[in-house]
Amino acid sequence: MNRLTPDMLLRAYAYGIFPMAEGRSDPAVHWIEPERRGIIPIETFHVPKRLRRTVRQGVYDVRCDSDFAGVIRGCALSVPGRKDTWINRSIENLHTRLHEIGFAHSIEAWRDGALVGGLYGIALGGAFFGESMFNRARDASKVALVHLVARLRYGNFKLLDAQFVTEHLAQFGAIEIPRDDYRERLAAALGVPAQFPVELSLAAVSAEMQSMTQMS
Repeated sequence: MNRLTPDMLLRAYAYGIFPMAEGRSDPAVHWIEPERRGIIPIETFHVPKRLRRTVRQGVYDVRCDSDFAGVIRGCALSVPGRKDTWINRSIENLHTRLHEIGFAHSIEAWRDGALVGGLYGIALGGAFFGESMFNRARDASKVALVHLVARLRYGNFKLLDAQFVTEHLAQFGAIEIPRDDYRERLAAALGVPAQFPVELSLAAVSAEMQSMTQMS
């Protein structure tokens, strides 16, 4: 476990596998490659009408990479309905190091100076590997997800990996695809020249929402 490095982690993502722990206190890291992989198609990302309005009203101050450590801690903490998480100390430290060298990013929802929700993931080529999200206020993590997808569209990303499809993600158009299909899409995305835009205005986010092809 101590021999794991950020470079090894990036190579694992590029191969199509990702790390998980059995629990926060479990020191072991397990490598996961599901037979059916969850992805969120970027071009057909669906924004529910009420959420679209919330984003445009600027209910939350959305920032990128201003408190990566706070986001990953929020994702790792126990909350009602989720007593444990798959993010152990080793995974937290590795992703924090990836953030420090420019590969991992956080999208954060702030209100009244407090971090109330967000998500984080890894950018590699034209692929973004969504890792985890957390929520302390209504729709905060959902708003962060909309801002993430707007950035991915703006930056020419082609693949948003969600690992597994949940009911929460299904409302945005998340689907499952076979492992071989995922590998093909991943290989194509890794060869795309993409740039993750840390700075993106609310007007630009709204413009990207307007251009999404499946909105209702």
